[in-house]
This record gives sequence, structure tokens and C-alpha cells, in this order.
Amino acid sequence: MKTFTHYFTAVLLSFFVLLAGCSSTSKEKSTGEYIDDAVITTKVKAAFVEDDDLKATEIQVETFKGVVQLSGFVANASHVSKASRVAREVKGVQSVKNDIRVK
Repeated sequence: MKTFTHYFTAVLLSFFVLLAGCSSTSKEKSTGEYIDDAVITTKVKAAFVEDDDLKATEIQVETFKGVVQLSGFVANASHVSKASRVAREVKGVQSVKNDIRVK
């Protein structure tokens, strides 16, 4: 019984160590968050490609913990607001920070 208790304690301790390695901090992402953010970034870029008004090559997209940051230069102010709107409509986007500028 004593051996079982030691074994169980070792397994439980290992589990918590591994679990702590998968957690994230305010400035770092866990593996799952990194993958989620990559998917969101890809979906936002794809939405820009599908939009006839926006030039996807002019807009850079970065995502951190569901917050999408847009940057780049576009032809007019209506494209700035449209890029925000299109990005917000993507599933998983928590909020959008729009740093796009008009040329």
C-alpha cells in the first residue's frame, strides 16, 4: 500500500508539473492559445481576401489571445473601418485594435 501511495503521489506531481507547463502568463501564450491565435489570424486574412474592397496584401494581421491587431496602409478611410468590421465578424475574435492608416 505504501508503494502505491508513493507511485500515486509521483504521478499526481508529474501531472501538475506538466499542467503548469501548459499554462500561460499575461505576456506568453500556451500552445493551445498559439494555435487558436494562428487560426484566427488566418481566418481574418482569408476574410480580407474574399472582400472585393479590401486589398489583403496591404493589411497586416496579428493576434494575441483573441485580440486582433490590424496595421498597414489603405486607399481611404472607409477601408479602415471596413477592415475592423470584417475582422470583428470572424469567429473567435475578442476585440480588434485598428492601427491601419490611409495612404
